[in-house]
Amino acid sequence: MLKKRLTGIAMAVAVAFGGSLAVAGPAQAATPALQITKAYYNSPGTDNRSNSSLNAEYVKLTNRLSSTVNLKSWTLRDKSSHVYKFTSDFRLAAGASVYLHTGKGTNTSTDRYWGSGAYIWNNTGDTAYVRNSAGTLIDSCSWGSSGSYTNC
Repeated sequence: MLKKRLTGIAMAVAVAFGGSLAVAGPAQAATPALQITKAYYNSPGTDNRSNSSLNAEYVKLTNRLSSTVNLKSWTLRDKSSHVYKFTSDFRLAAGASVYLHTGKGTNTSTDRYWGSGAYIWNNTGDTAYVRNSAGTLIDSCSWGSSGSYTNC
C-alpha cells in the first residue's frame, strides 16, 4: 500500500511540474567534424581514363566545425581499399570544403588530387570512408548503381 501511495505522489509531483516519468530516448549522433557532402562517382561522358574524365570523379569533404581542422594523416578510402592520405599539414577552415579528385593536378586549398590513372569510385555502387589521423571512422557515404552523383 505504501509503495502504491509513493508512486502516486511521485506521478502527481511530475505532472504538477509539467514533466513526466517517461524514459529518455537514444541520443542523436553528433555531426561529424569532417563530412562527406557529395560523391561524383560517374564522371560525365565516356569513361576513357583521360585526366579530365578522371578529375570529374571526386568526393567533396566539408568541415562542419566552427574551427579549423588539420587533416594531416587523415584518409579517404573506398570499399576496395584505394586510399588517399593527407600526408602533410592541410588546414580546412570552419565551414570550408575541399574536392578530392581522382586524377592528377596541382593541389590547392580547395582541390586535392589522388593522382590515379584509373577510376576509384564504382559506378555500380560503393562507399566512401573518411578516417582521422588515429584511424577512427569519422563519416561514410554509400550509393547504388543509379545516377552519377550523390549528396551525402
